[in-house]
Amino acid sequence: MLDKYRQNVDFILEPLATRAGMGANTMSYLSFLFALAAGAAAYFSYQQVWLLPLTALFVILNGLFDALDGKIARMRGETGAKGDFIDHVIDRFSDVLMLGGIIASPWIDKRIGIPALAAVLLTSYLGTQAQAVSGRRLYAGVLGRADRLVLLFFALIIQFFIPDVIFGLYVLEWLMVYFAVAGTITIIQRYYAVMKWFK
Repeated sequence: MLDKYRQNVDFILEPLATRAGMGANTMSYLSFLFALAAGAAAYFSYQQVWLLPLTALFVILNGLFDALDGKIARMRGETGAKGDFIDHVIDRFSDVLMLGGIIASPWIDKRIGIPALAAVLLTSYLGTQAQAVSGRRLYAGVLGRADRLVLLFFALIIQFFIPDVIFGLYVLEWLMVYFAVAGTITIIQRYYAVMKWFK
């Protein structure tokens, strides 16, 4: 849902992109490093709870640098298939690293975490496949990447302040339940959105 409001944060991204001093692909690679750091911090955060807000910071930095790579490419007229490919590949690796670190930790019952990760990856797959077959981007659905990052940020902060279970699950587990359900709904929404293009 939040993906359609990307232009609303241009007033933040444009000054940062102007002063960046780095290319779009470099920003993509840096976003990957933040995702790696987030996954590692999340994995150890059950034993070291102070790592939860640090994980949240890395998640937001991943999203920021991911947004900056596209903004820099557009401002410099450097958009192209290569950069788009790099961006998509790194985004998927980032999703696996960040969610994988959380799911592999003791915070998450794997029976909840694995369906959540599958739903997230399939949601993104439908978006990129839609672009592959039609040349058009597809951000439809209730759970886009921006939504996931924002929700993950807040869930990590809440988990830090409320480390106990709520109605039988940790806060992060409830988030994974939402990702699994909302991700499945988004998959269906995107499937039917693409099918309408062919009518």
